[in-house]
Amino acid sequence: MDRLEAMSILLLIVDKGSFSAAARALRMPLPTVSRKVGELEAHLGTPLLLRTTRRLSLTEAGMAYLAAARRILEEVHEAERIAAGEFMTPRGELVLTAPMLFGRLHLLPIVTEFLDAYPEIDVRLLFSDRNLHLIDDHVDMAVRIGPLPDSSMIATRIGTMRTVVCASPRLLGSHRYPKTPADLAGMPCVSFDMLAAQSIWVFQGRGAKPAVQVQVRPRLITSTAEAAVWAAMQGVGITRVLHYQCSQAVSDGLLEIILSEFEPTPLPIHLLHAARAILPLKMRAFLDFASPRLKERLARL
Repeated sequence: MDRLEAMSILLLIVDKGSFSAAARALRMPLPTVSRKVGELEAHLGTPLLLRTTRRLSLTEAGMAYLAAARRILEEVHEAERIAAGEFMTPRGELVLTAPMLFGRLHLLPIVTEFLDAYPEIDVRLLFSDRNLHLIDDHVDMAVRIGPLPDSSMIATRIGTMRTVVCASPRLLGSHRYPKTPADLAGMPCVSFDMLAAQSIWVFQGRGAKPAVQVQVRPRLITSTAEAAVWAAMQGVGITRVLHYQCSQAVSDGLLEIILSEFEPTPLPIHLLHAARAILPLKMRAFLDFASPRLKERLARL
């Protein structure tokens, strides 16, 4: 039995959620996948997976073994990268993730410059408004906007981002101009559910006053900032987004930022990667290349 292969198959089964999905990903017959896991369980003398017609779950021994297998396979992959020269010369595939619009507007232009500067490095960009797990999703580096939870990850701060309220001049002209957060009550709004799923918008109080919570009336709730900004430009309602998401529309005069004196504390932005004993040169090269460029772009917003 090839134990490393069996570990890899077990991890894929758990990540994909089923034997059949793992078999398709491996292009391996389903009975072969099942047999290899069975051989691993027989070797260990304990079941690792509980199989029912509806779901698949790990036994207690399976959870402990899976965690150890992930570490072992990562060490093997790192040893292979060292042997391939990845730690001697910047080369190989670099996997990056960022929020969709931020990635397209700010990360992608830097990545294209980076590819010109480092011809032996290839980049895979994963744009998602869901925070991908760096280890489980095999991501080298991520752009994170917002406070970071305590973790073992290494973070390089590259700037901050305002949270702003904006509306079309046409809509503002047809309603009483909001001078305080309380003035938003009863006005039509467009909610971006990643920021305001409960239709409660929180604002900074003036001076030493506490934060202010306002119940808004969403005429439209969207799942993307781009859609919220577009709808606000059409006069559907006032929206609340991160500044980079509406900055072009504001520059073009299609939206106007309001209530800026009540904005909450700007959110931090970091480049994040997992802690490693040795950082591959492809990652060090990207950090050194991208950090000052991202800082410069963010400072201009």
